[in-house]
Amino acid sequence: MIKKFYISDLHIGHKNVIKLDNRPFGSVQEMNEEIVRRWNSVVKKGDLVYLCGDVIWDNSYVDVLKSLRGQKHLVLGNHDRINAEIRKCFFSIKPYKKIKDGDETVILSHYPMIAYDGSFRGRNIHLYGHVHTTNENVIMEDIKDKYATEDFPMRMYNVGCMMPYMDYTPRTLDEILLAMEAPKVLKSEDF
Repeated sequence: MIKKFYISDLHIGHKNVIKLDNRPFGSVQEMNEEIVRRWNSVVKKGDLVYLCGDVIWDNSYVDVLKSLRGQKHLVLGNHDRINAEIRKCFFSIKPYKKIKDGDETVILSHYPMIAYDGSFRGRNIHLYGHVHTTNENVIMEDIKDKYATEDFPMRMYNVGCMMPYMDYTPRTLDEILLAMEAPKVLKSEDF
């Protein structure tokens, strides 16, 4: 059975992103090798992987990209520099994508969009990257929380590889929703 996976902001070959995201890697080589290992531990040859941008920092790392299994679909990010060799690694390259995953409609972009198709009805799901673990991500979470209190569930989720629930591994939509929409477990201090 073919599965669909999602991930963003791999930044293959990007040394400075290790410090920016406080990634648990000592070098670009270690990061690249671990991304390949985790990717290929879940993605099989025929699976579809949707990458929400910022996949490869330096085109000299194209062999790393080629070693990732599955049919790769790129939603362009601000750091994607696409040459002919990189283009061959992807089945499609678009600035924005709307797909079906089971019964869900999924809106894919590199950038978070507050007013994506179906956002105020909680009808569709928006997956994005770009904001890493920076203040921008905190702001996005605050906005989502505000809308949720007004009965506008914002089903939008950061699929950046550095997010704890992503753990540098492509995830299925069910895995993402389980991590993000699971009911909160109440603890004694919540009472």
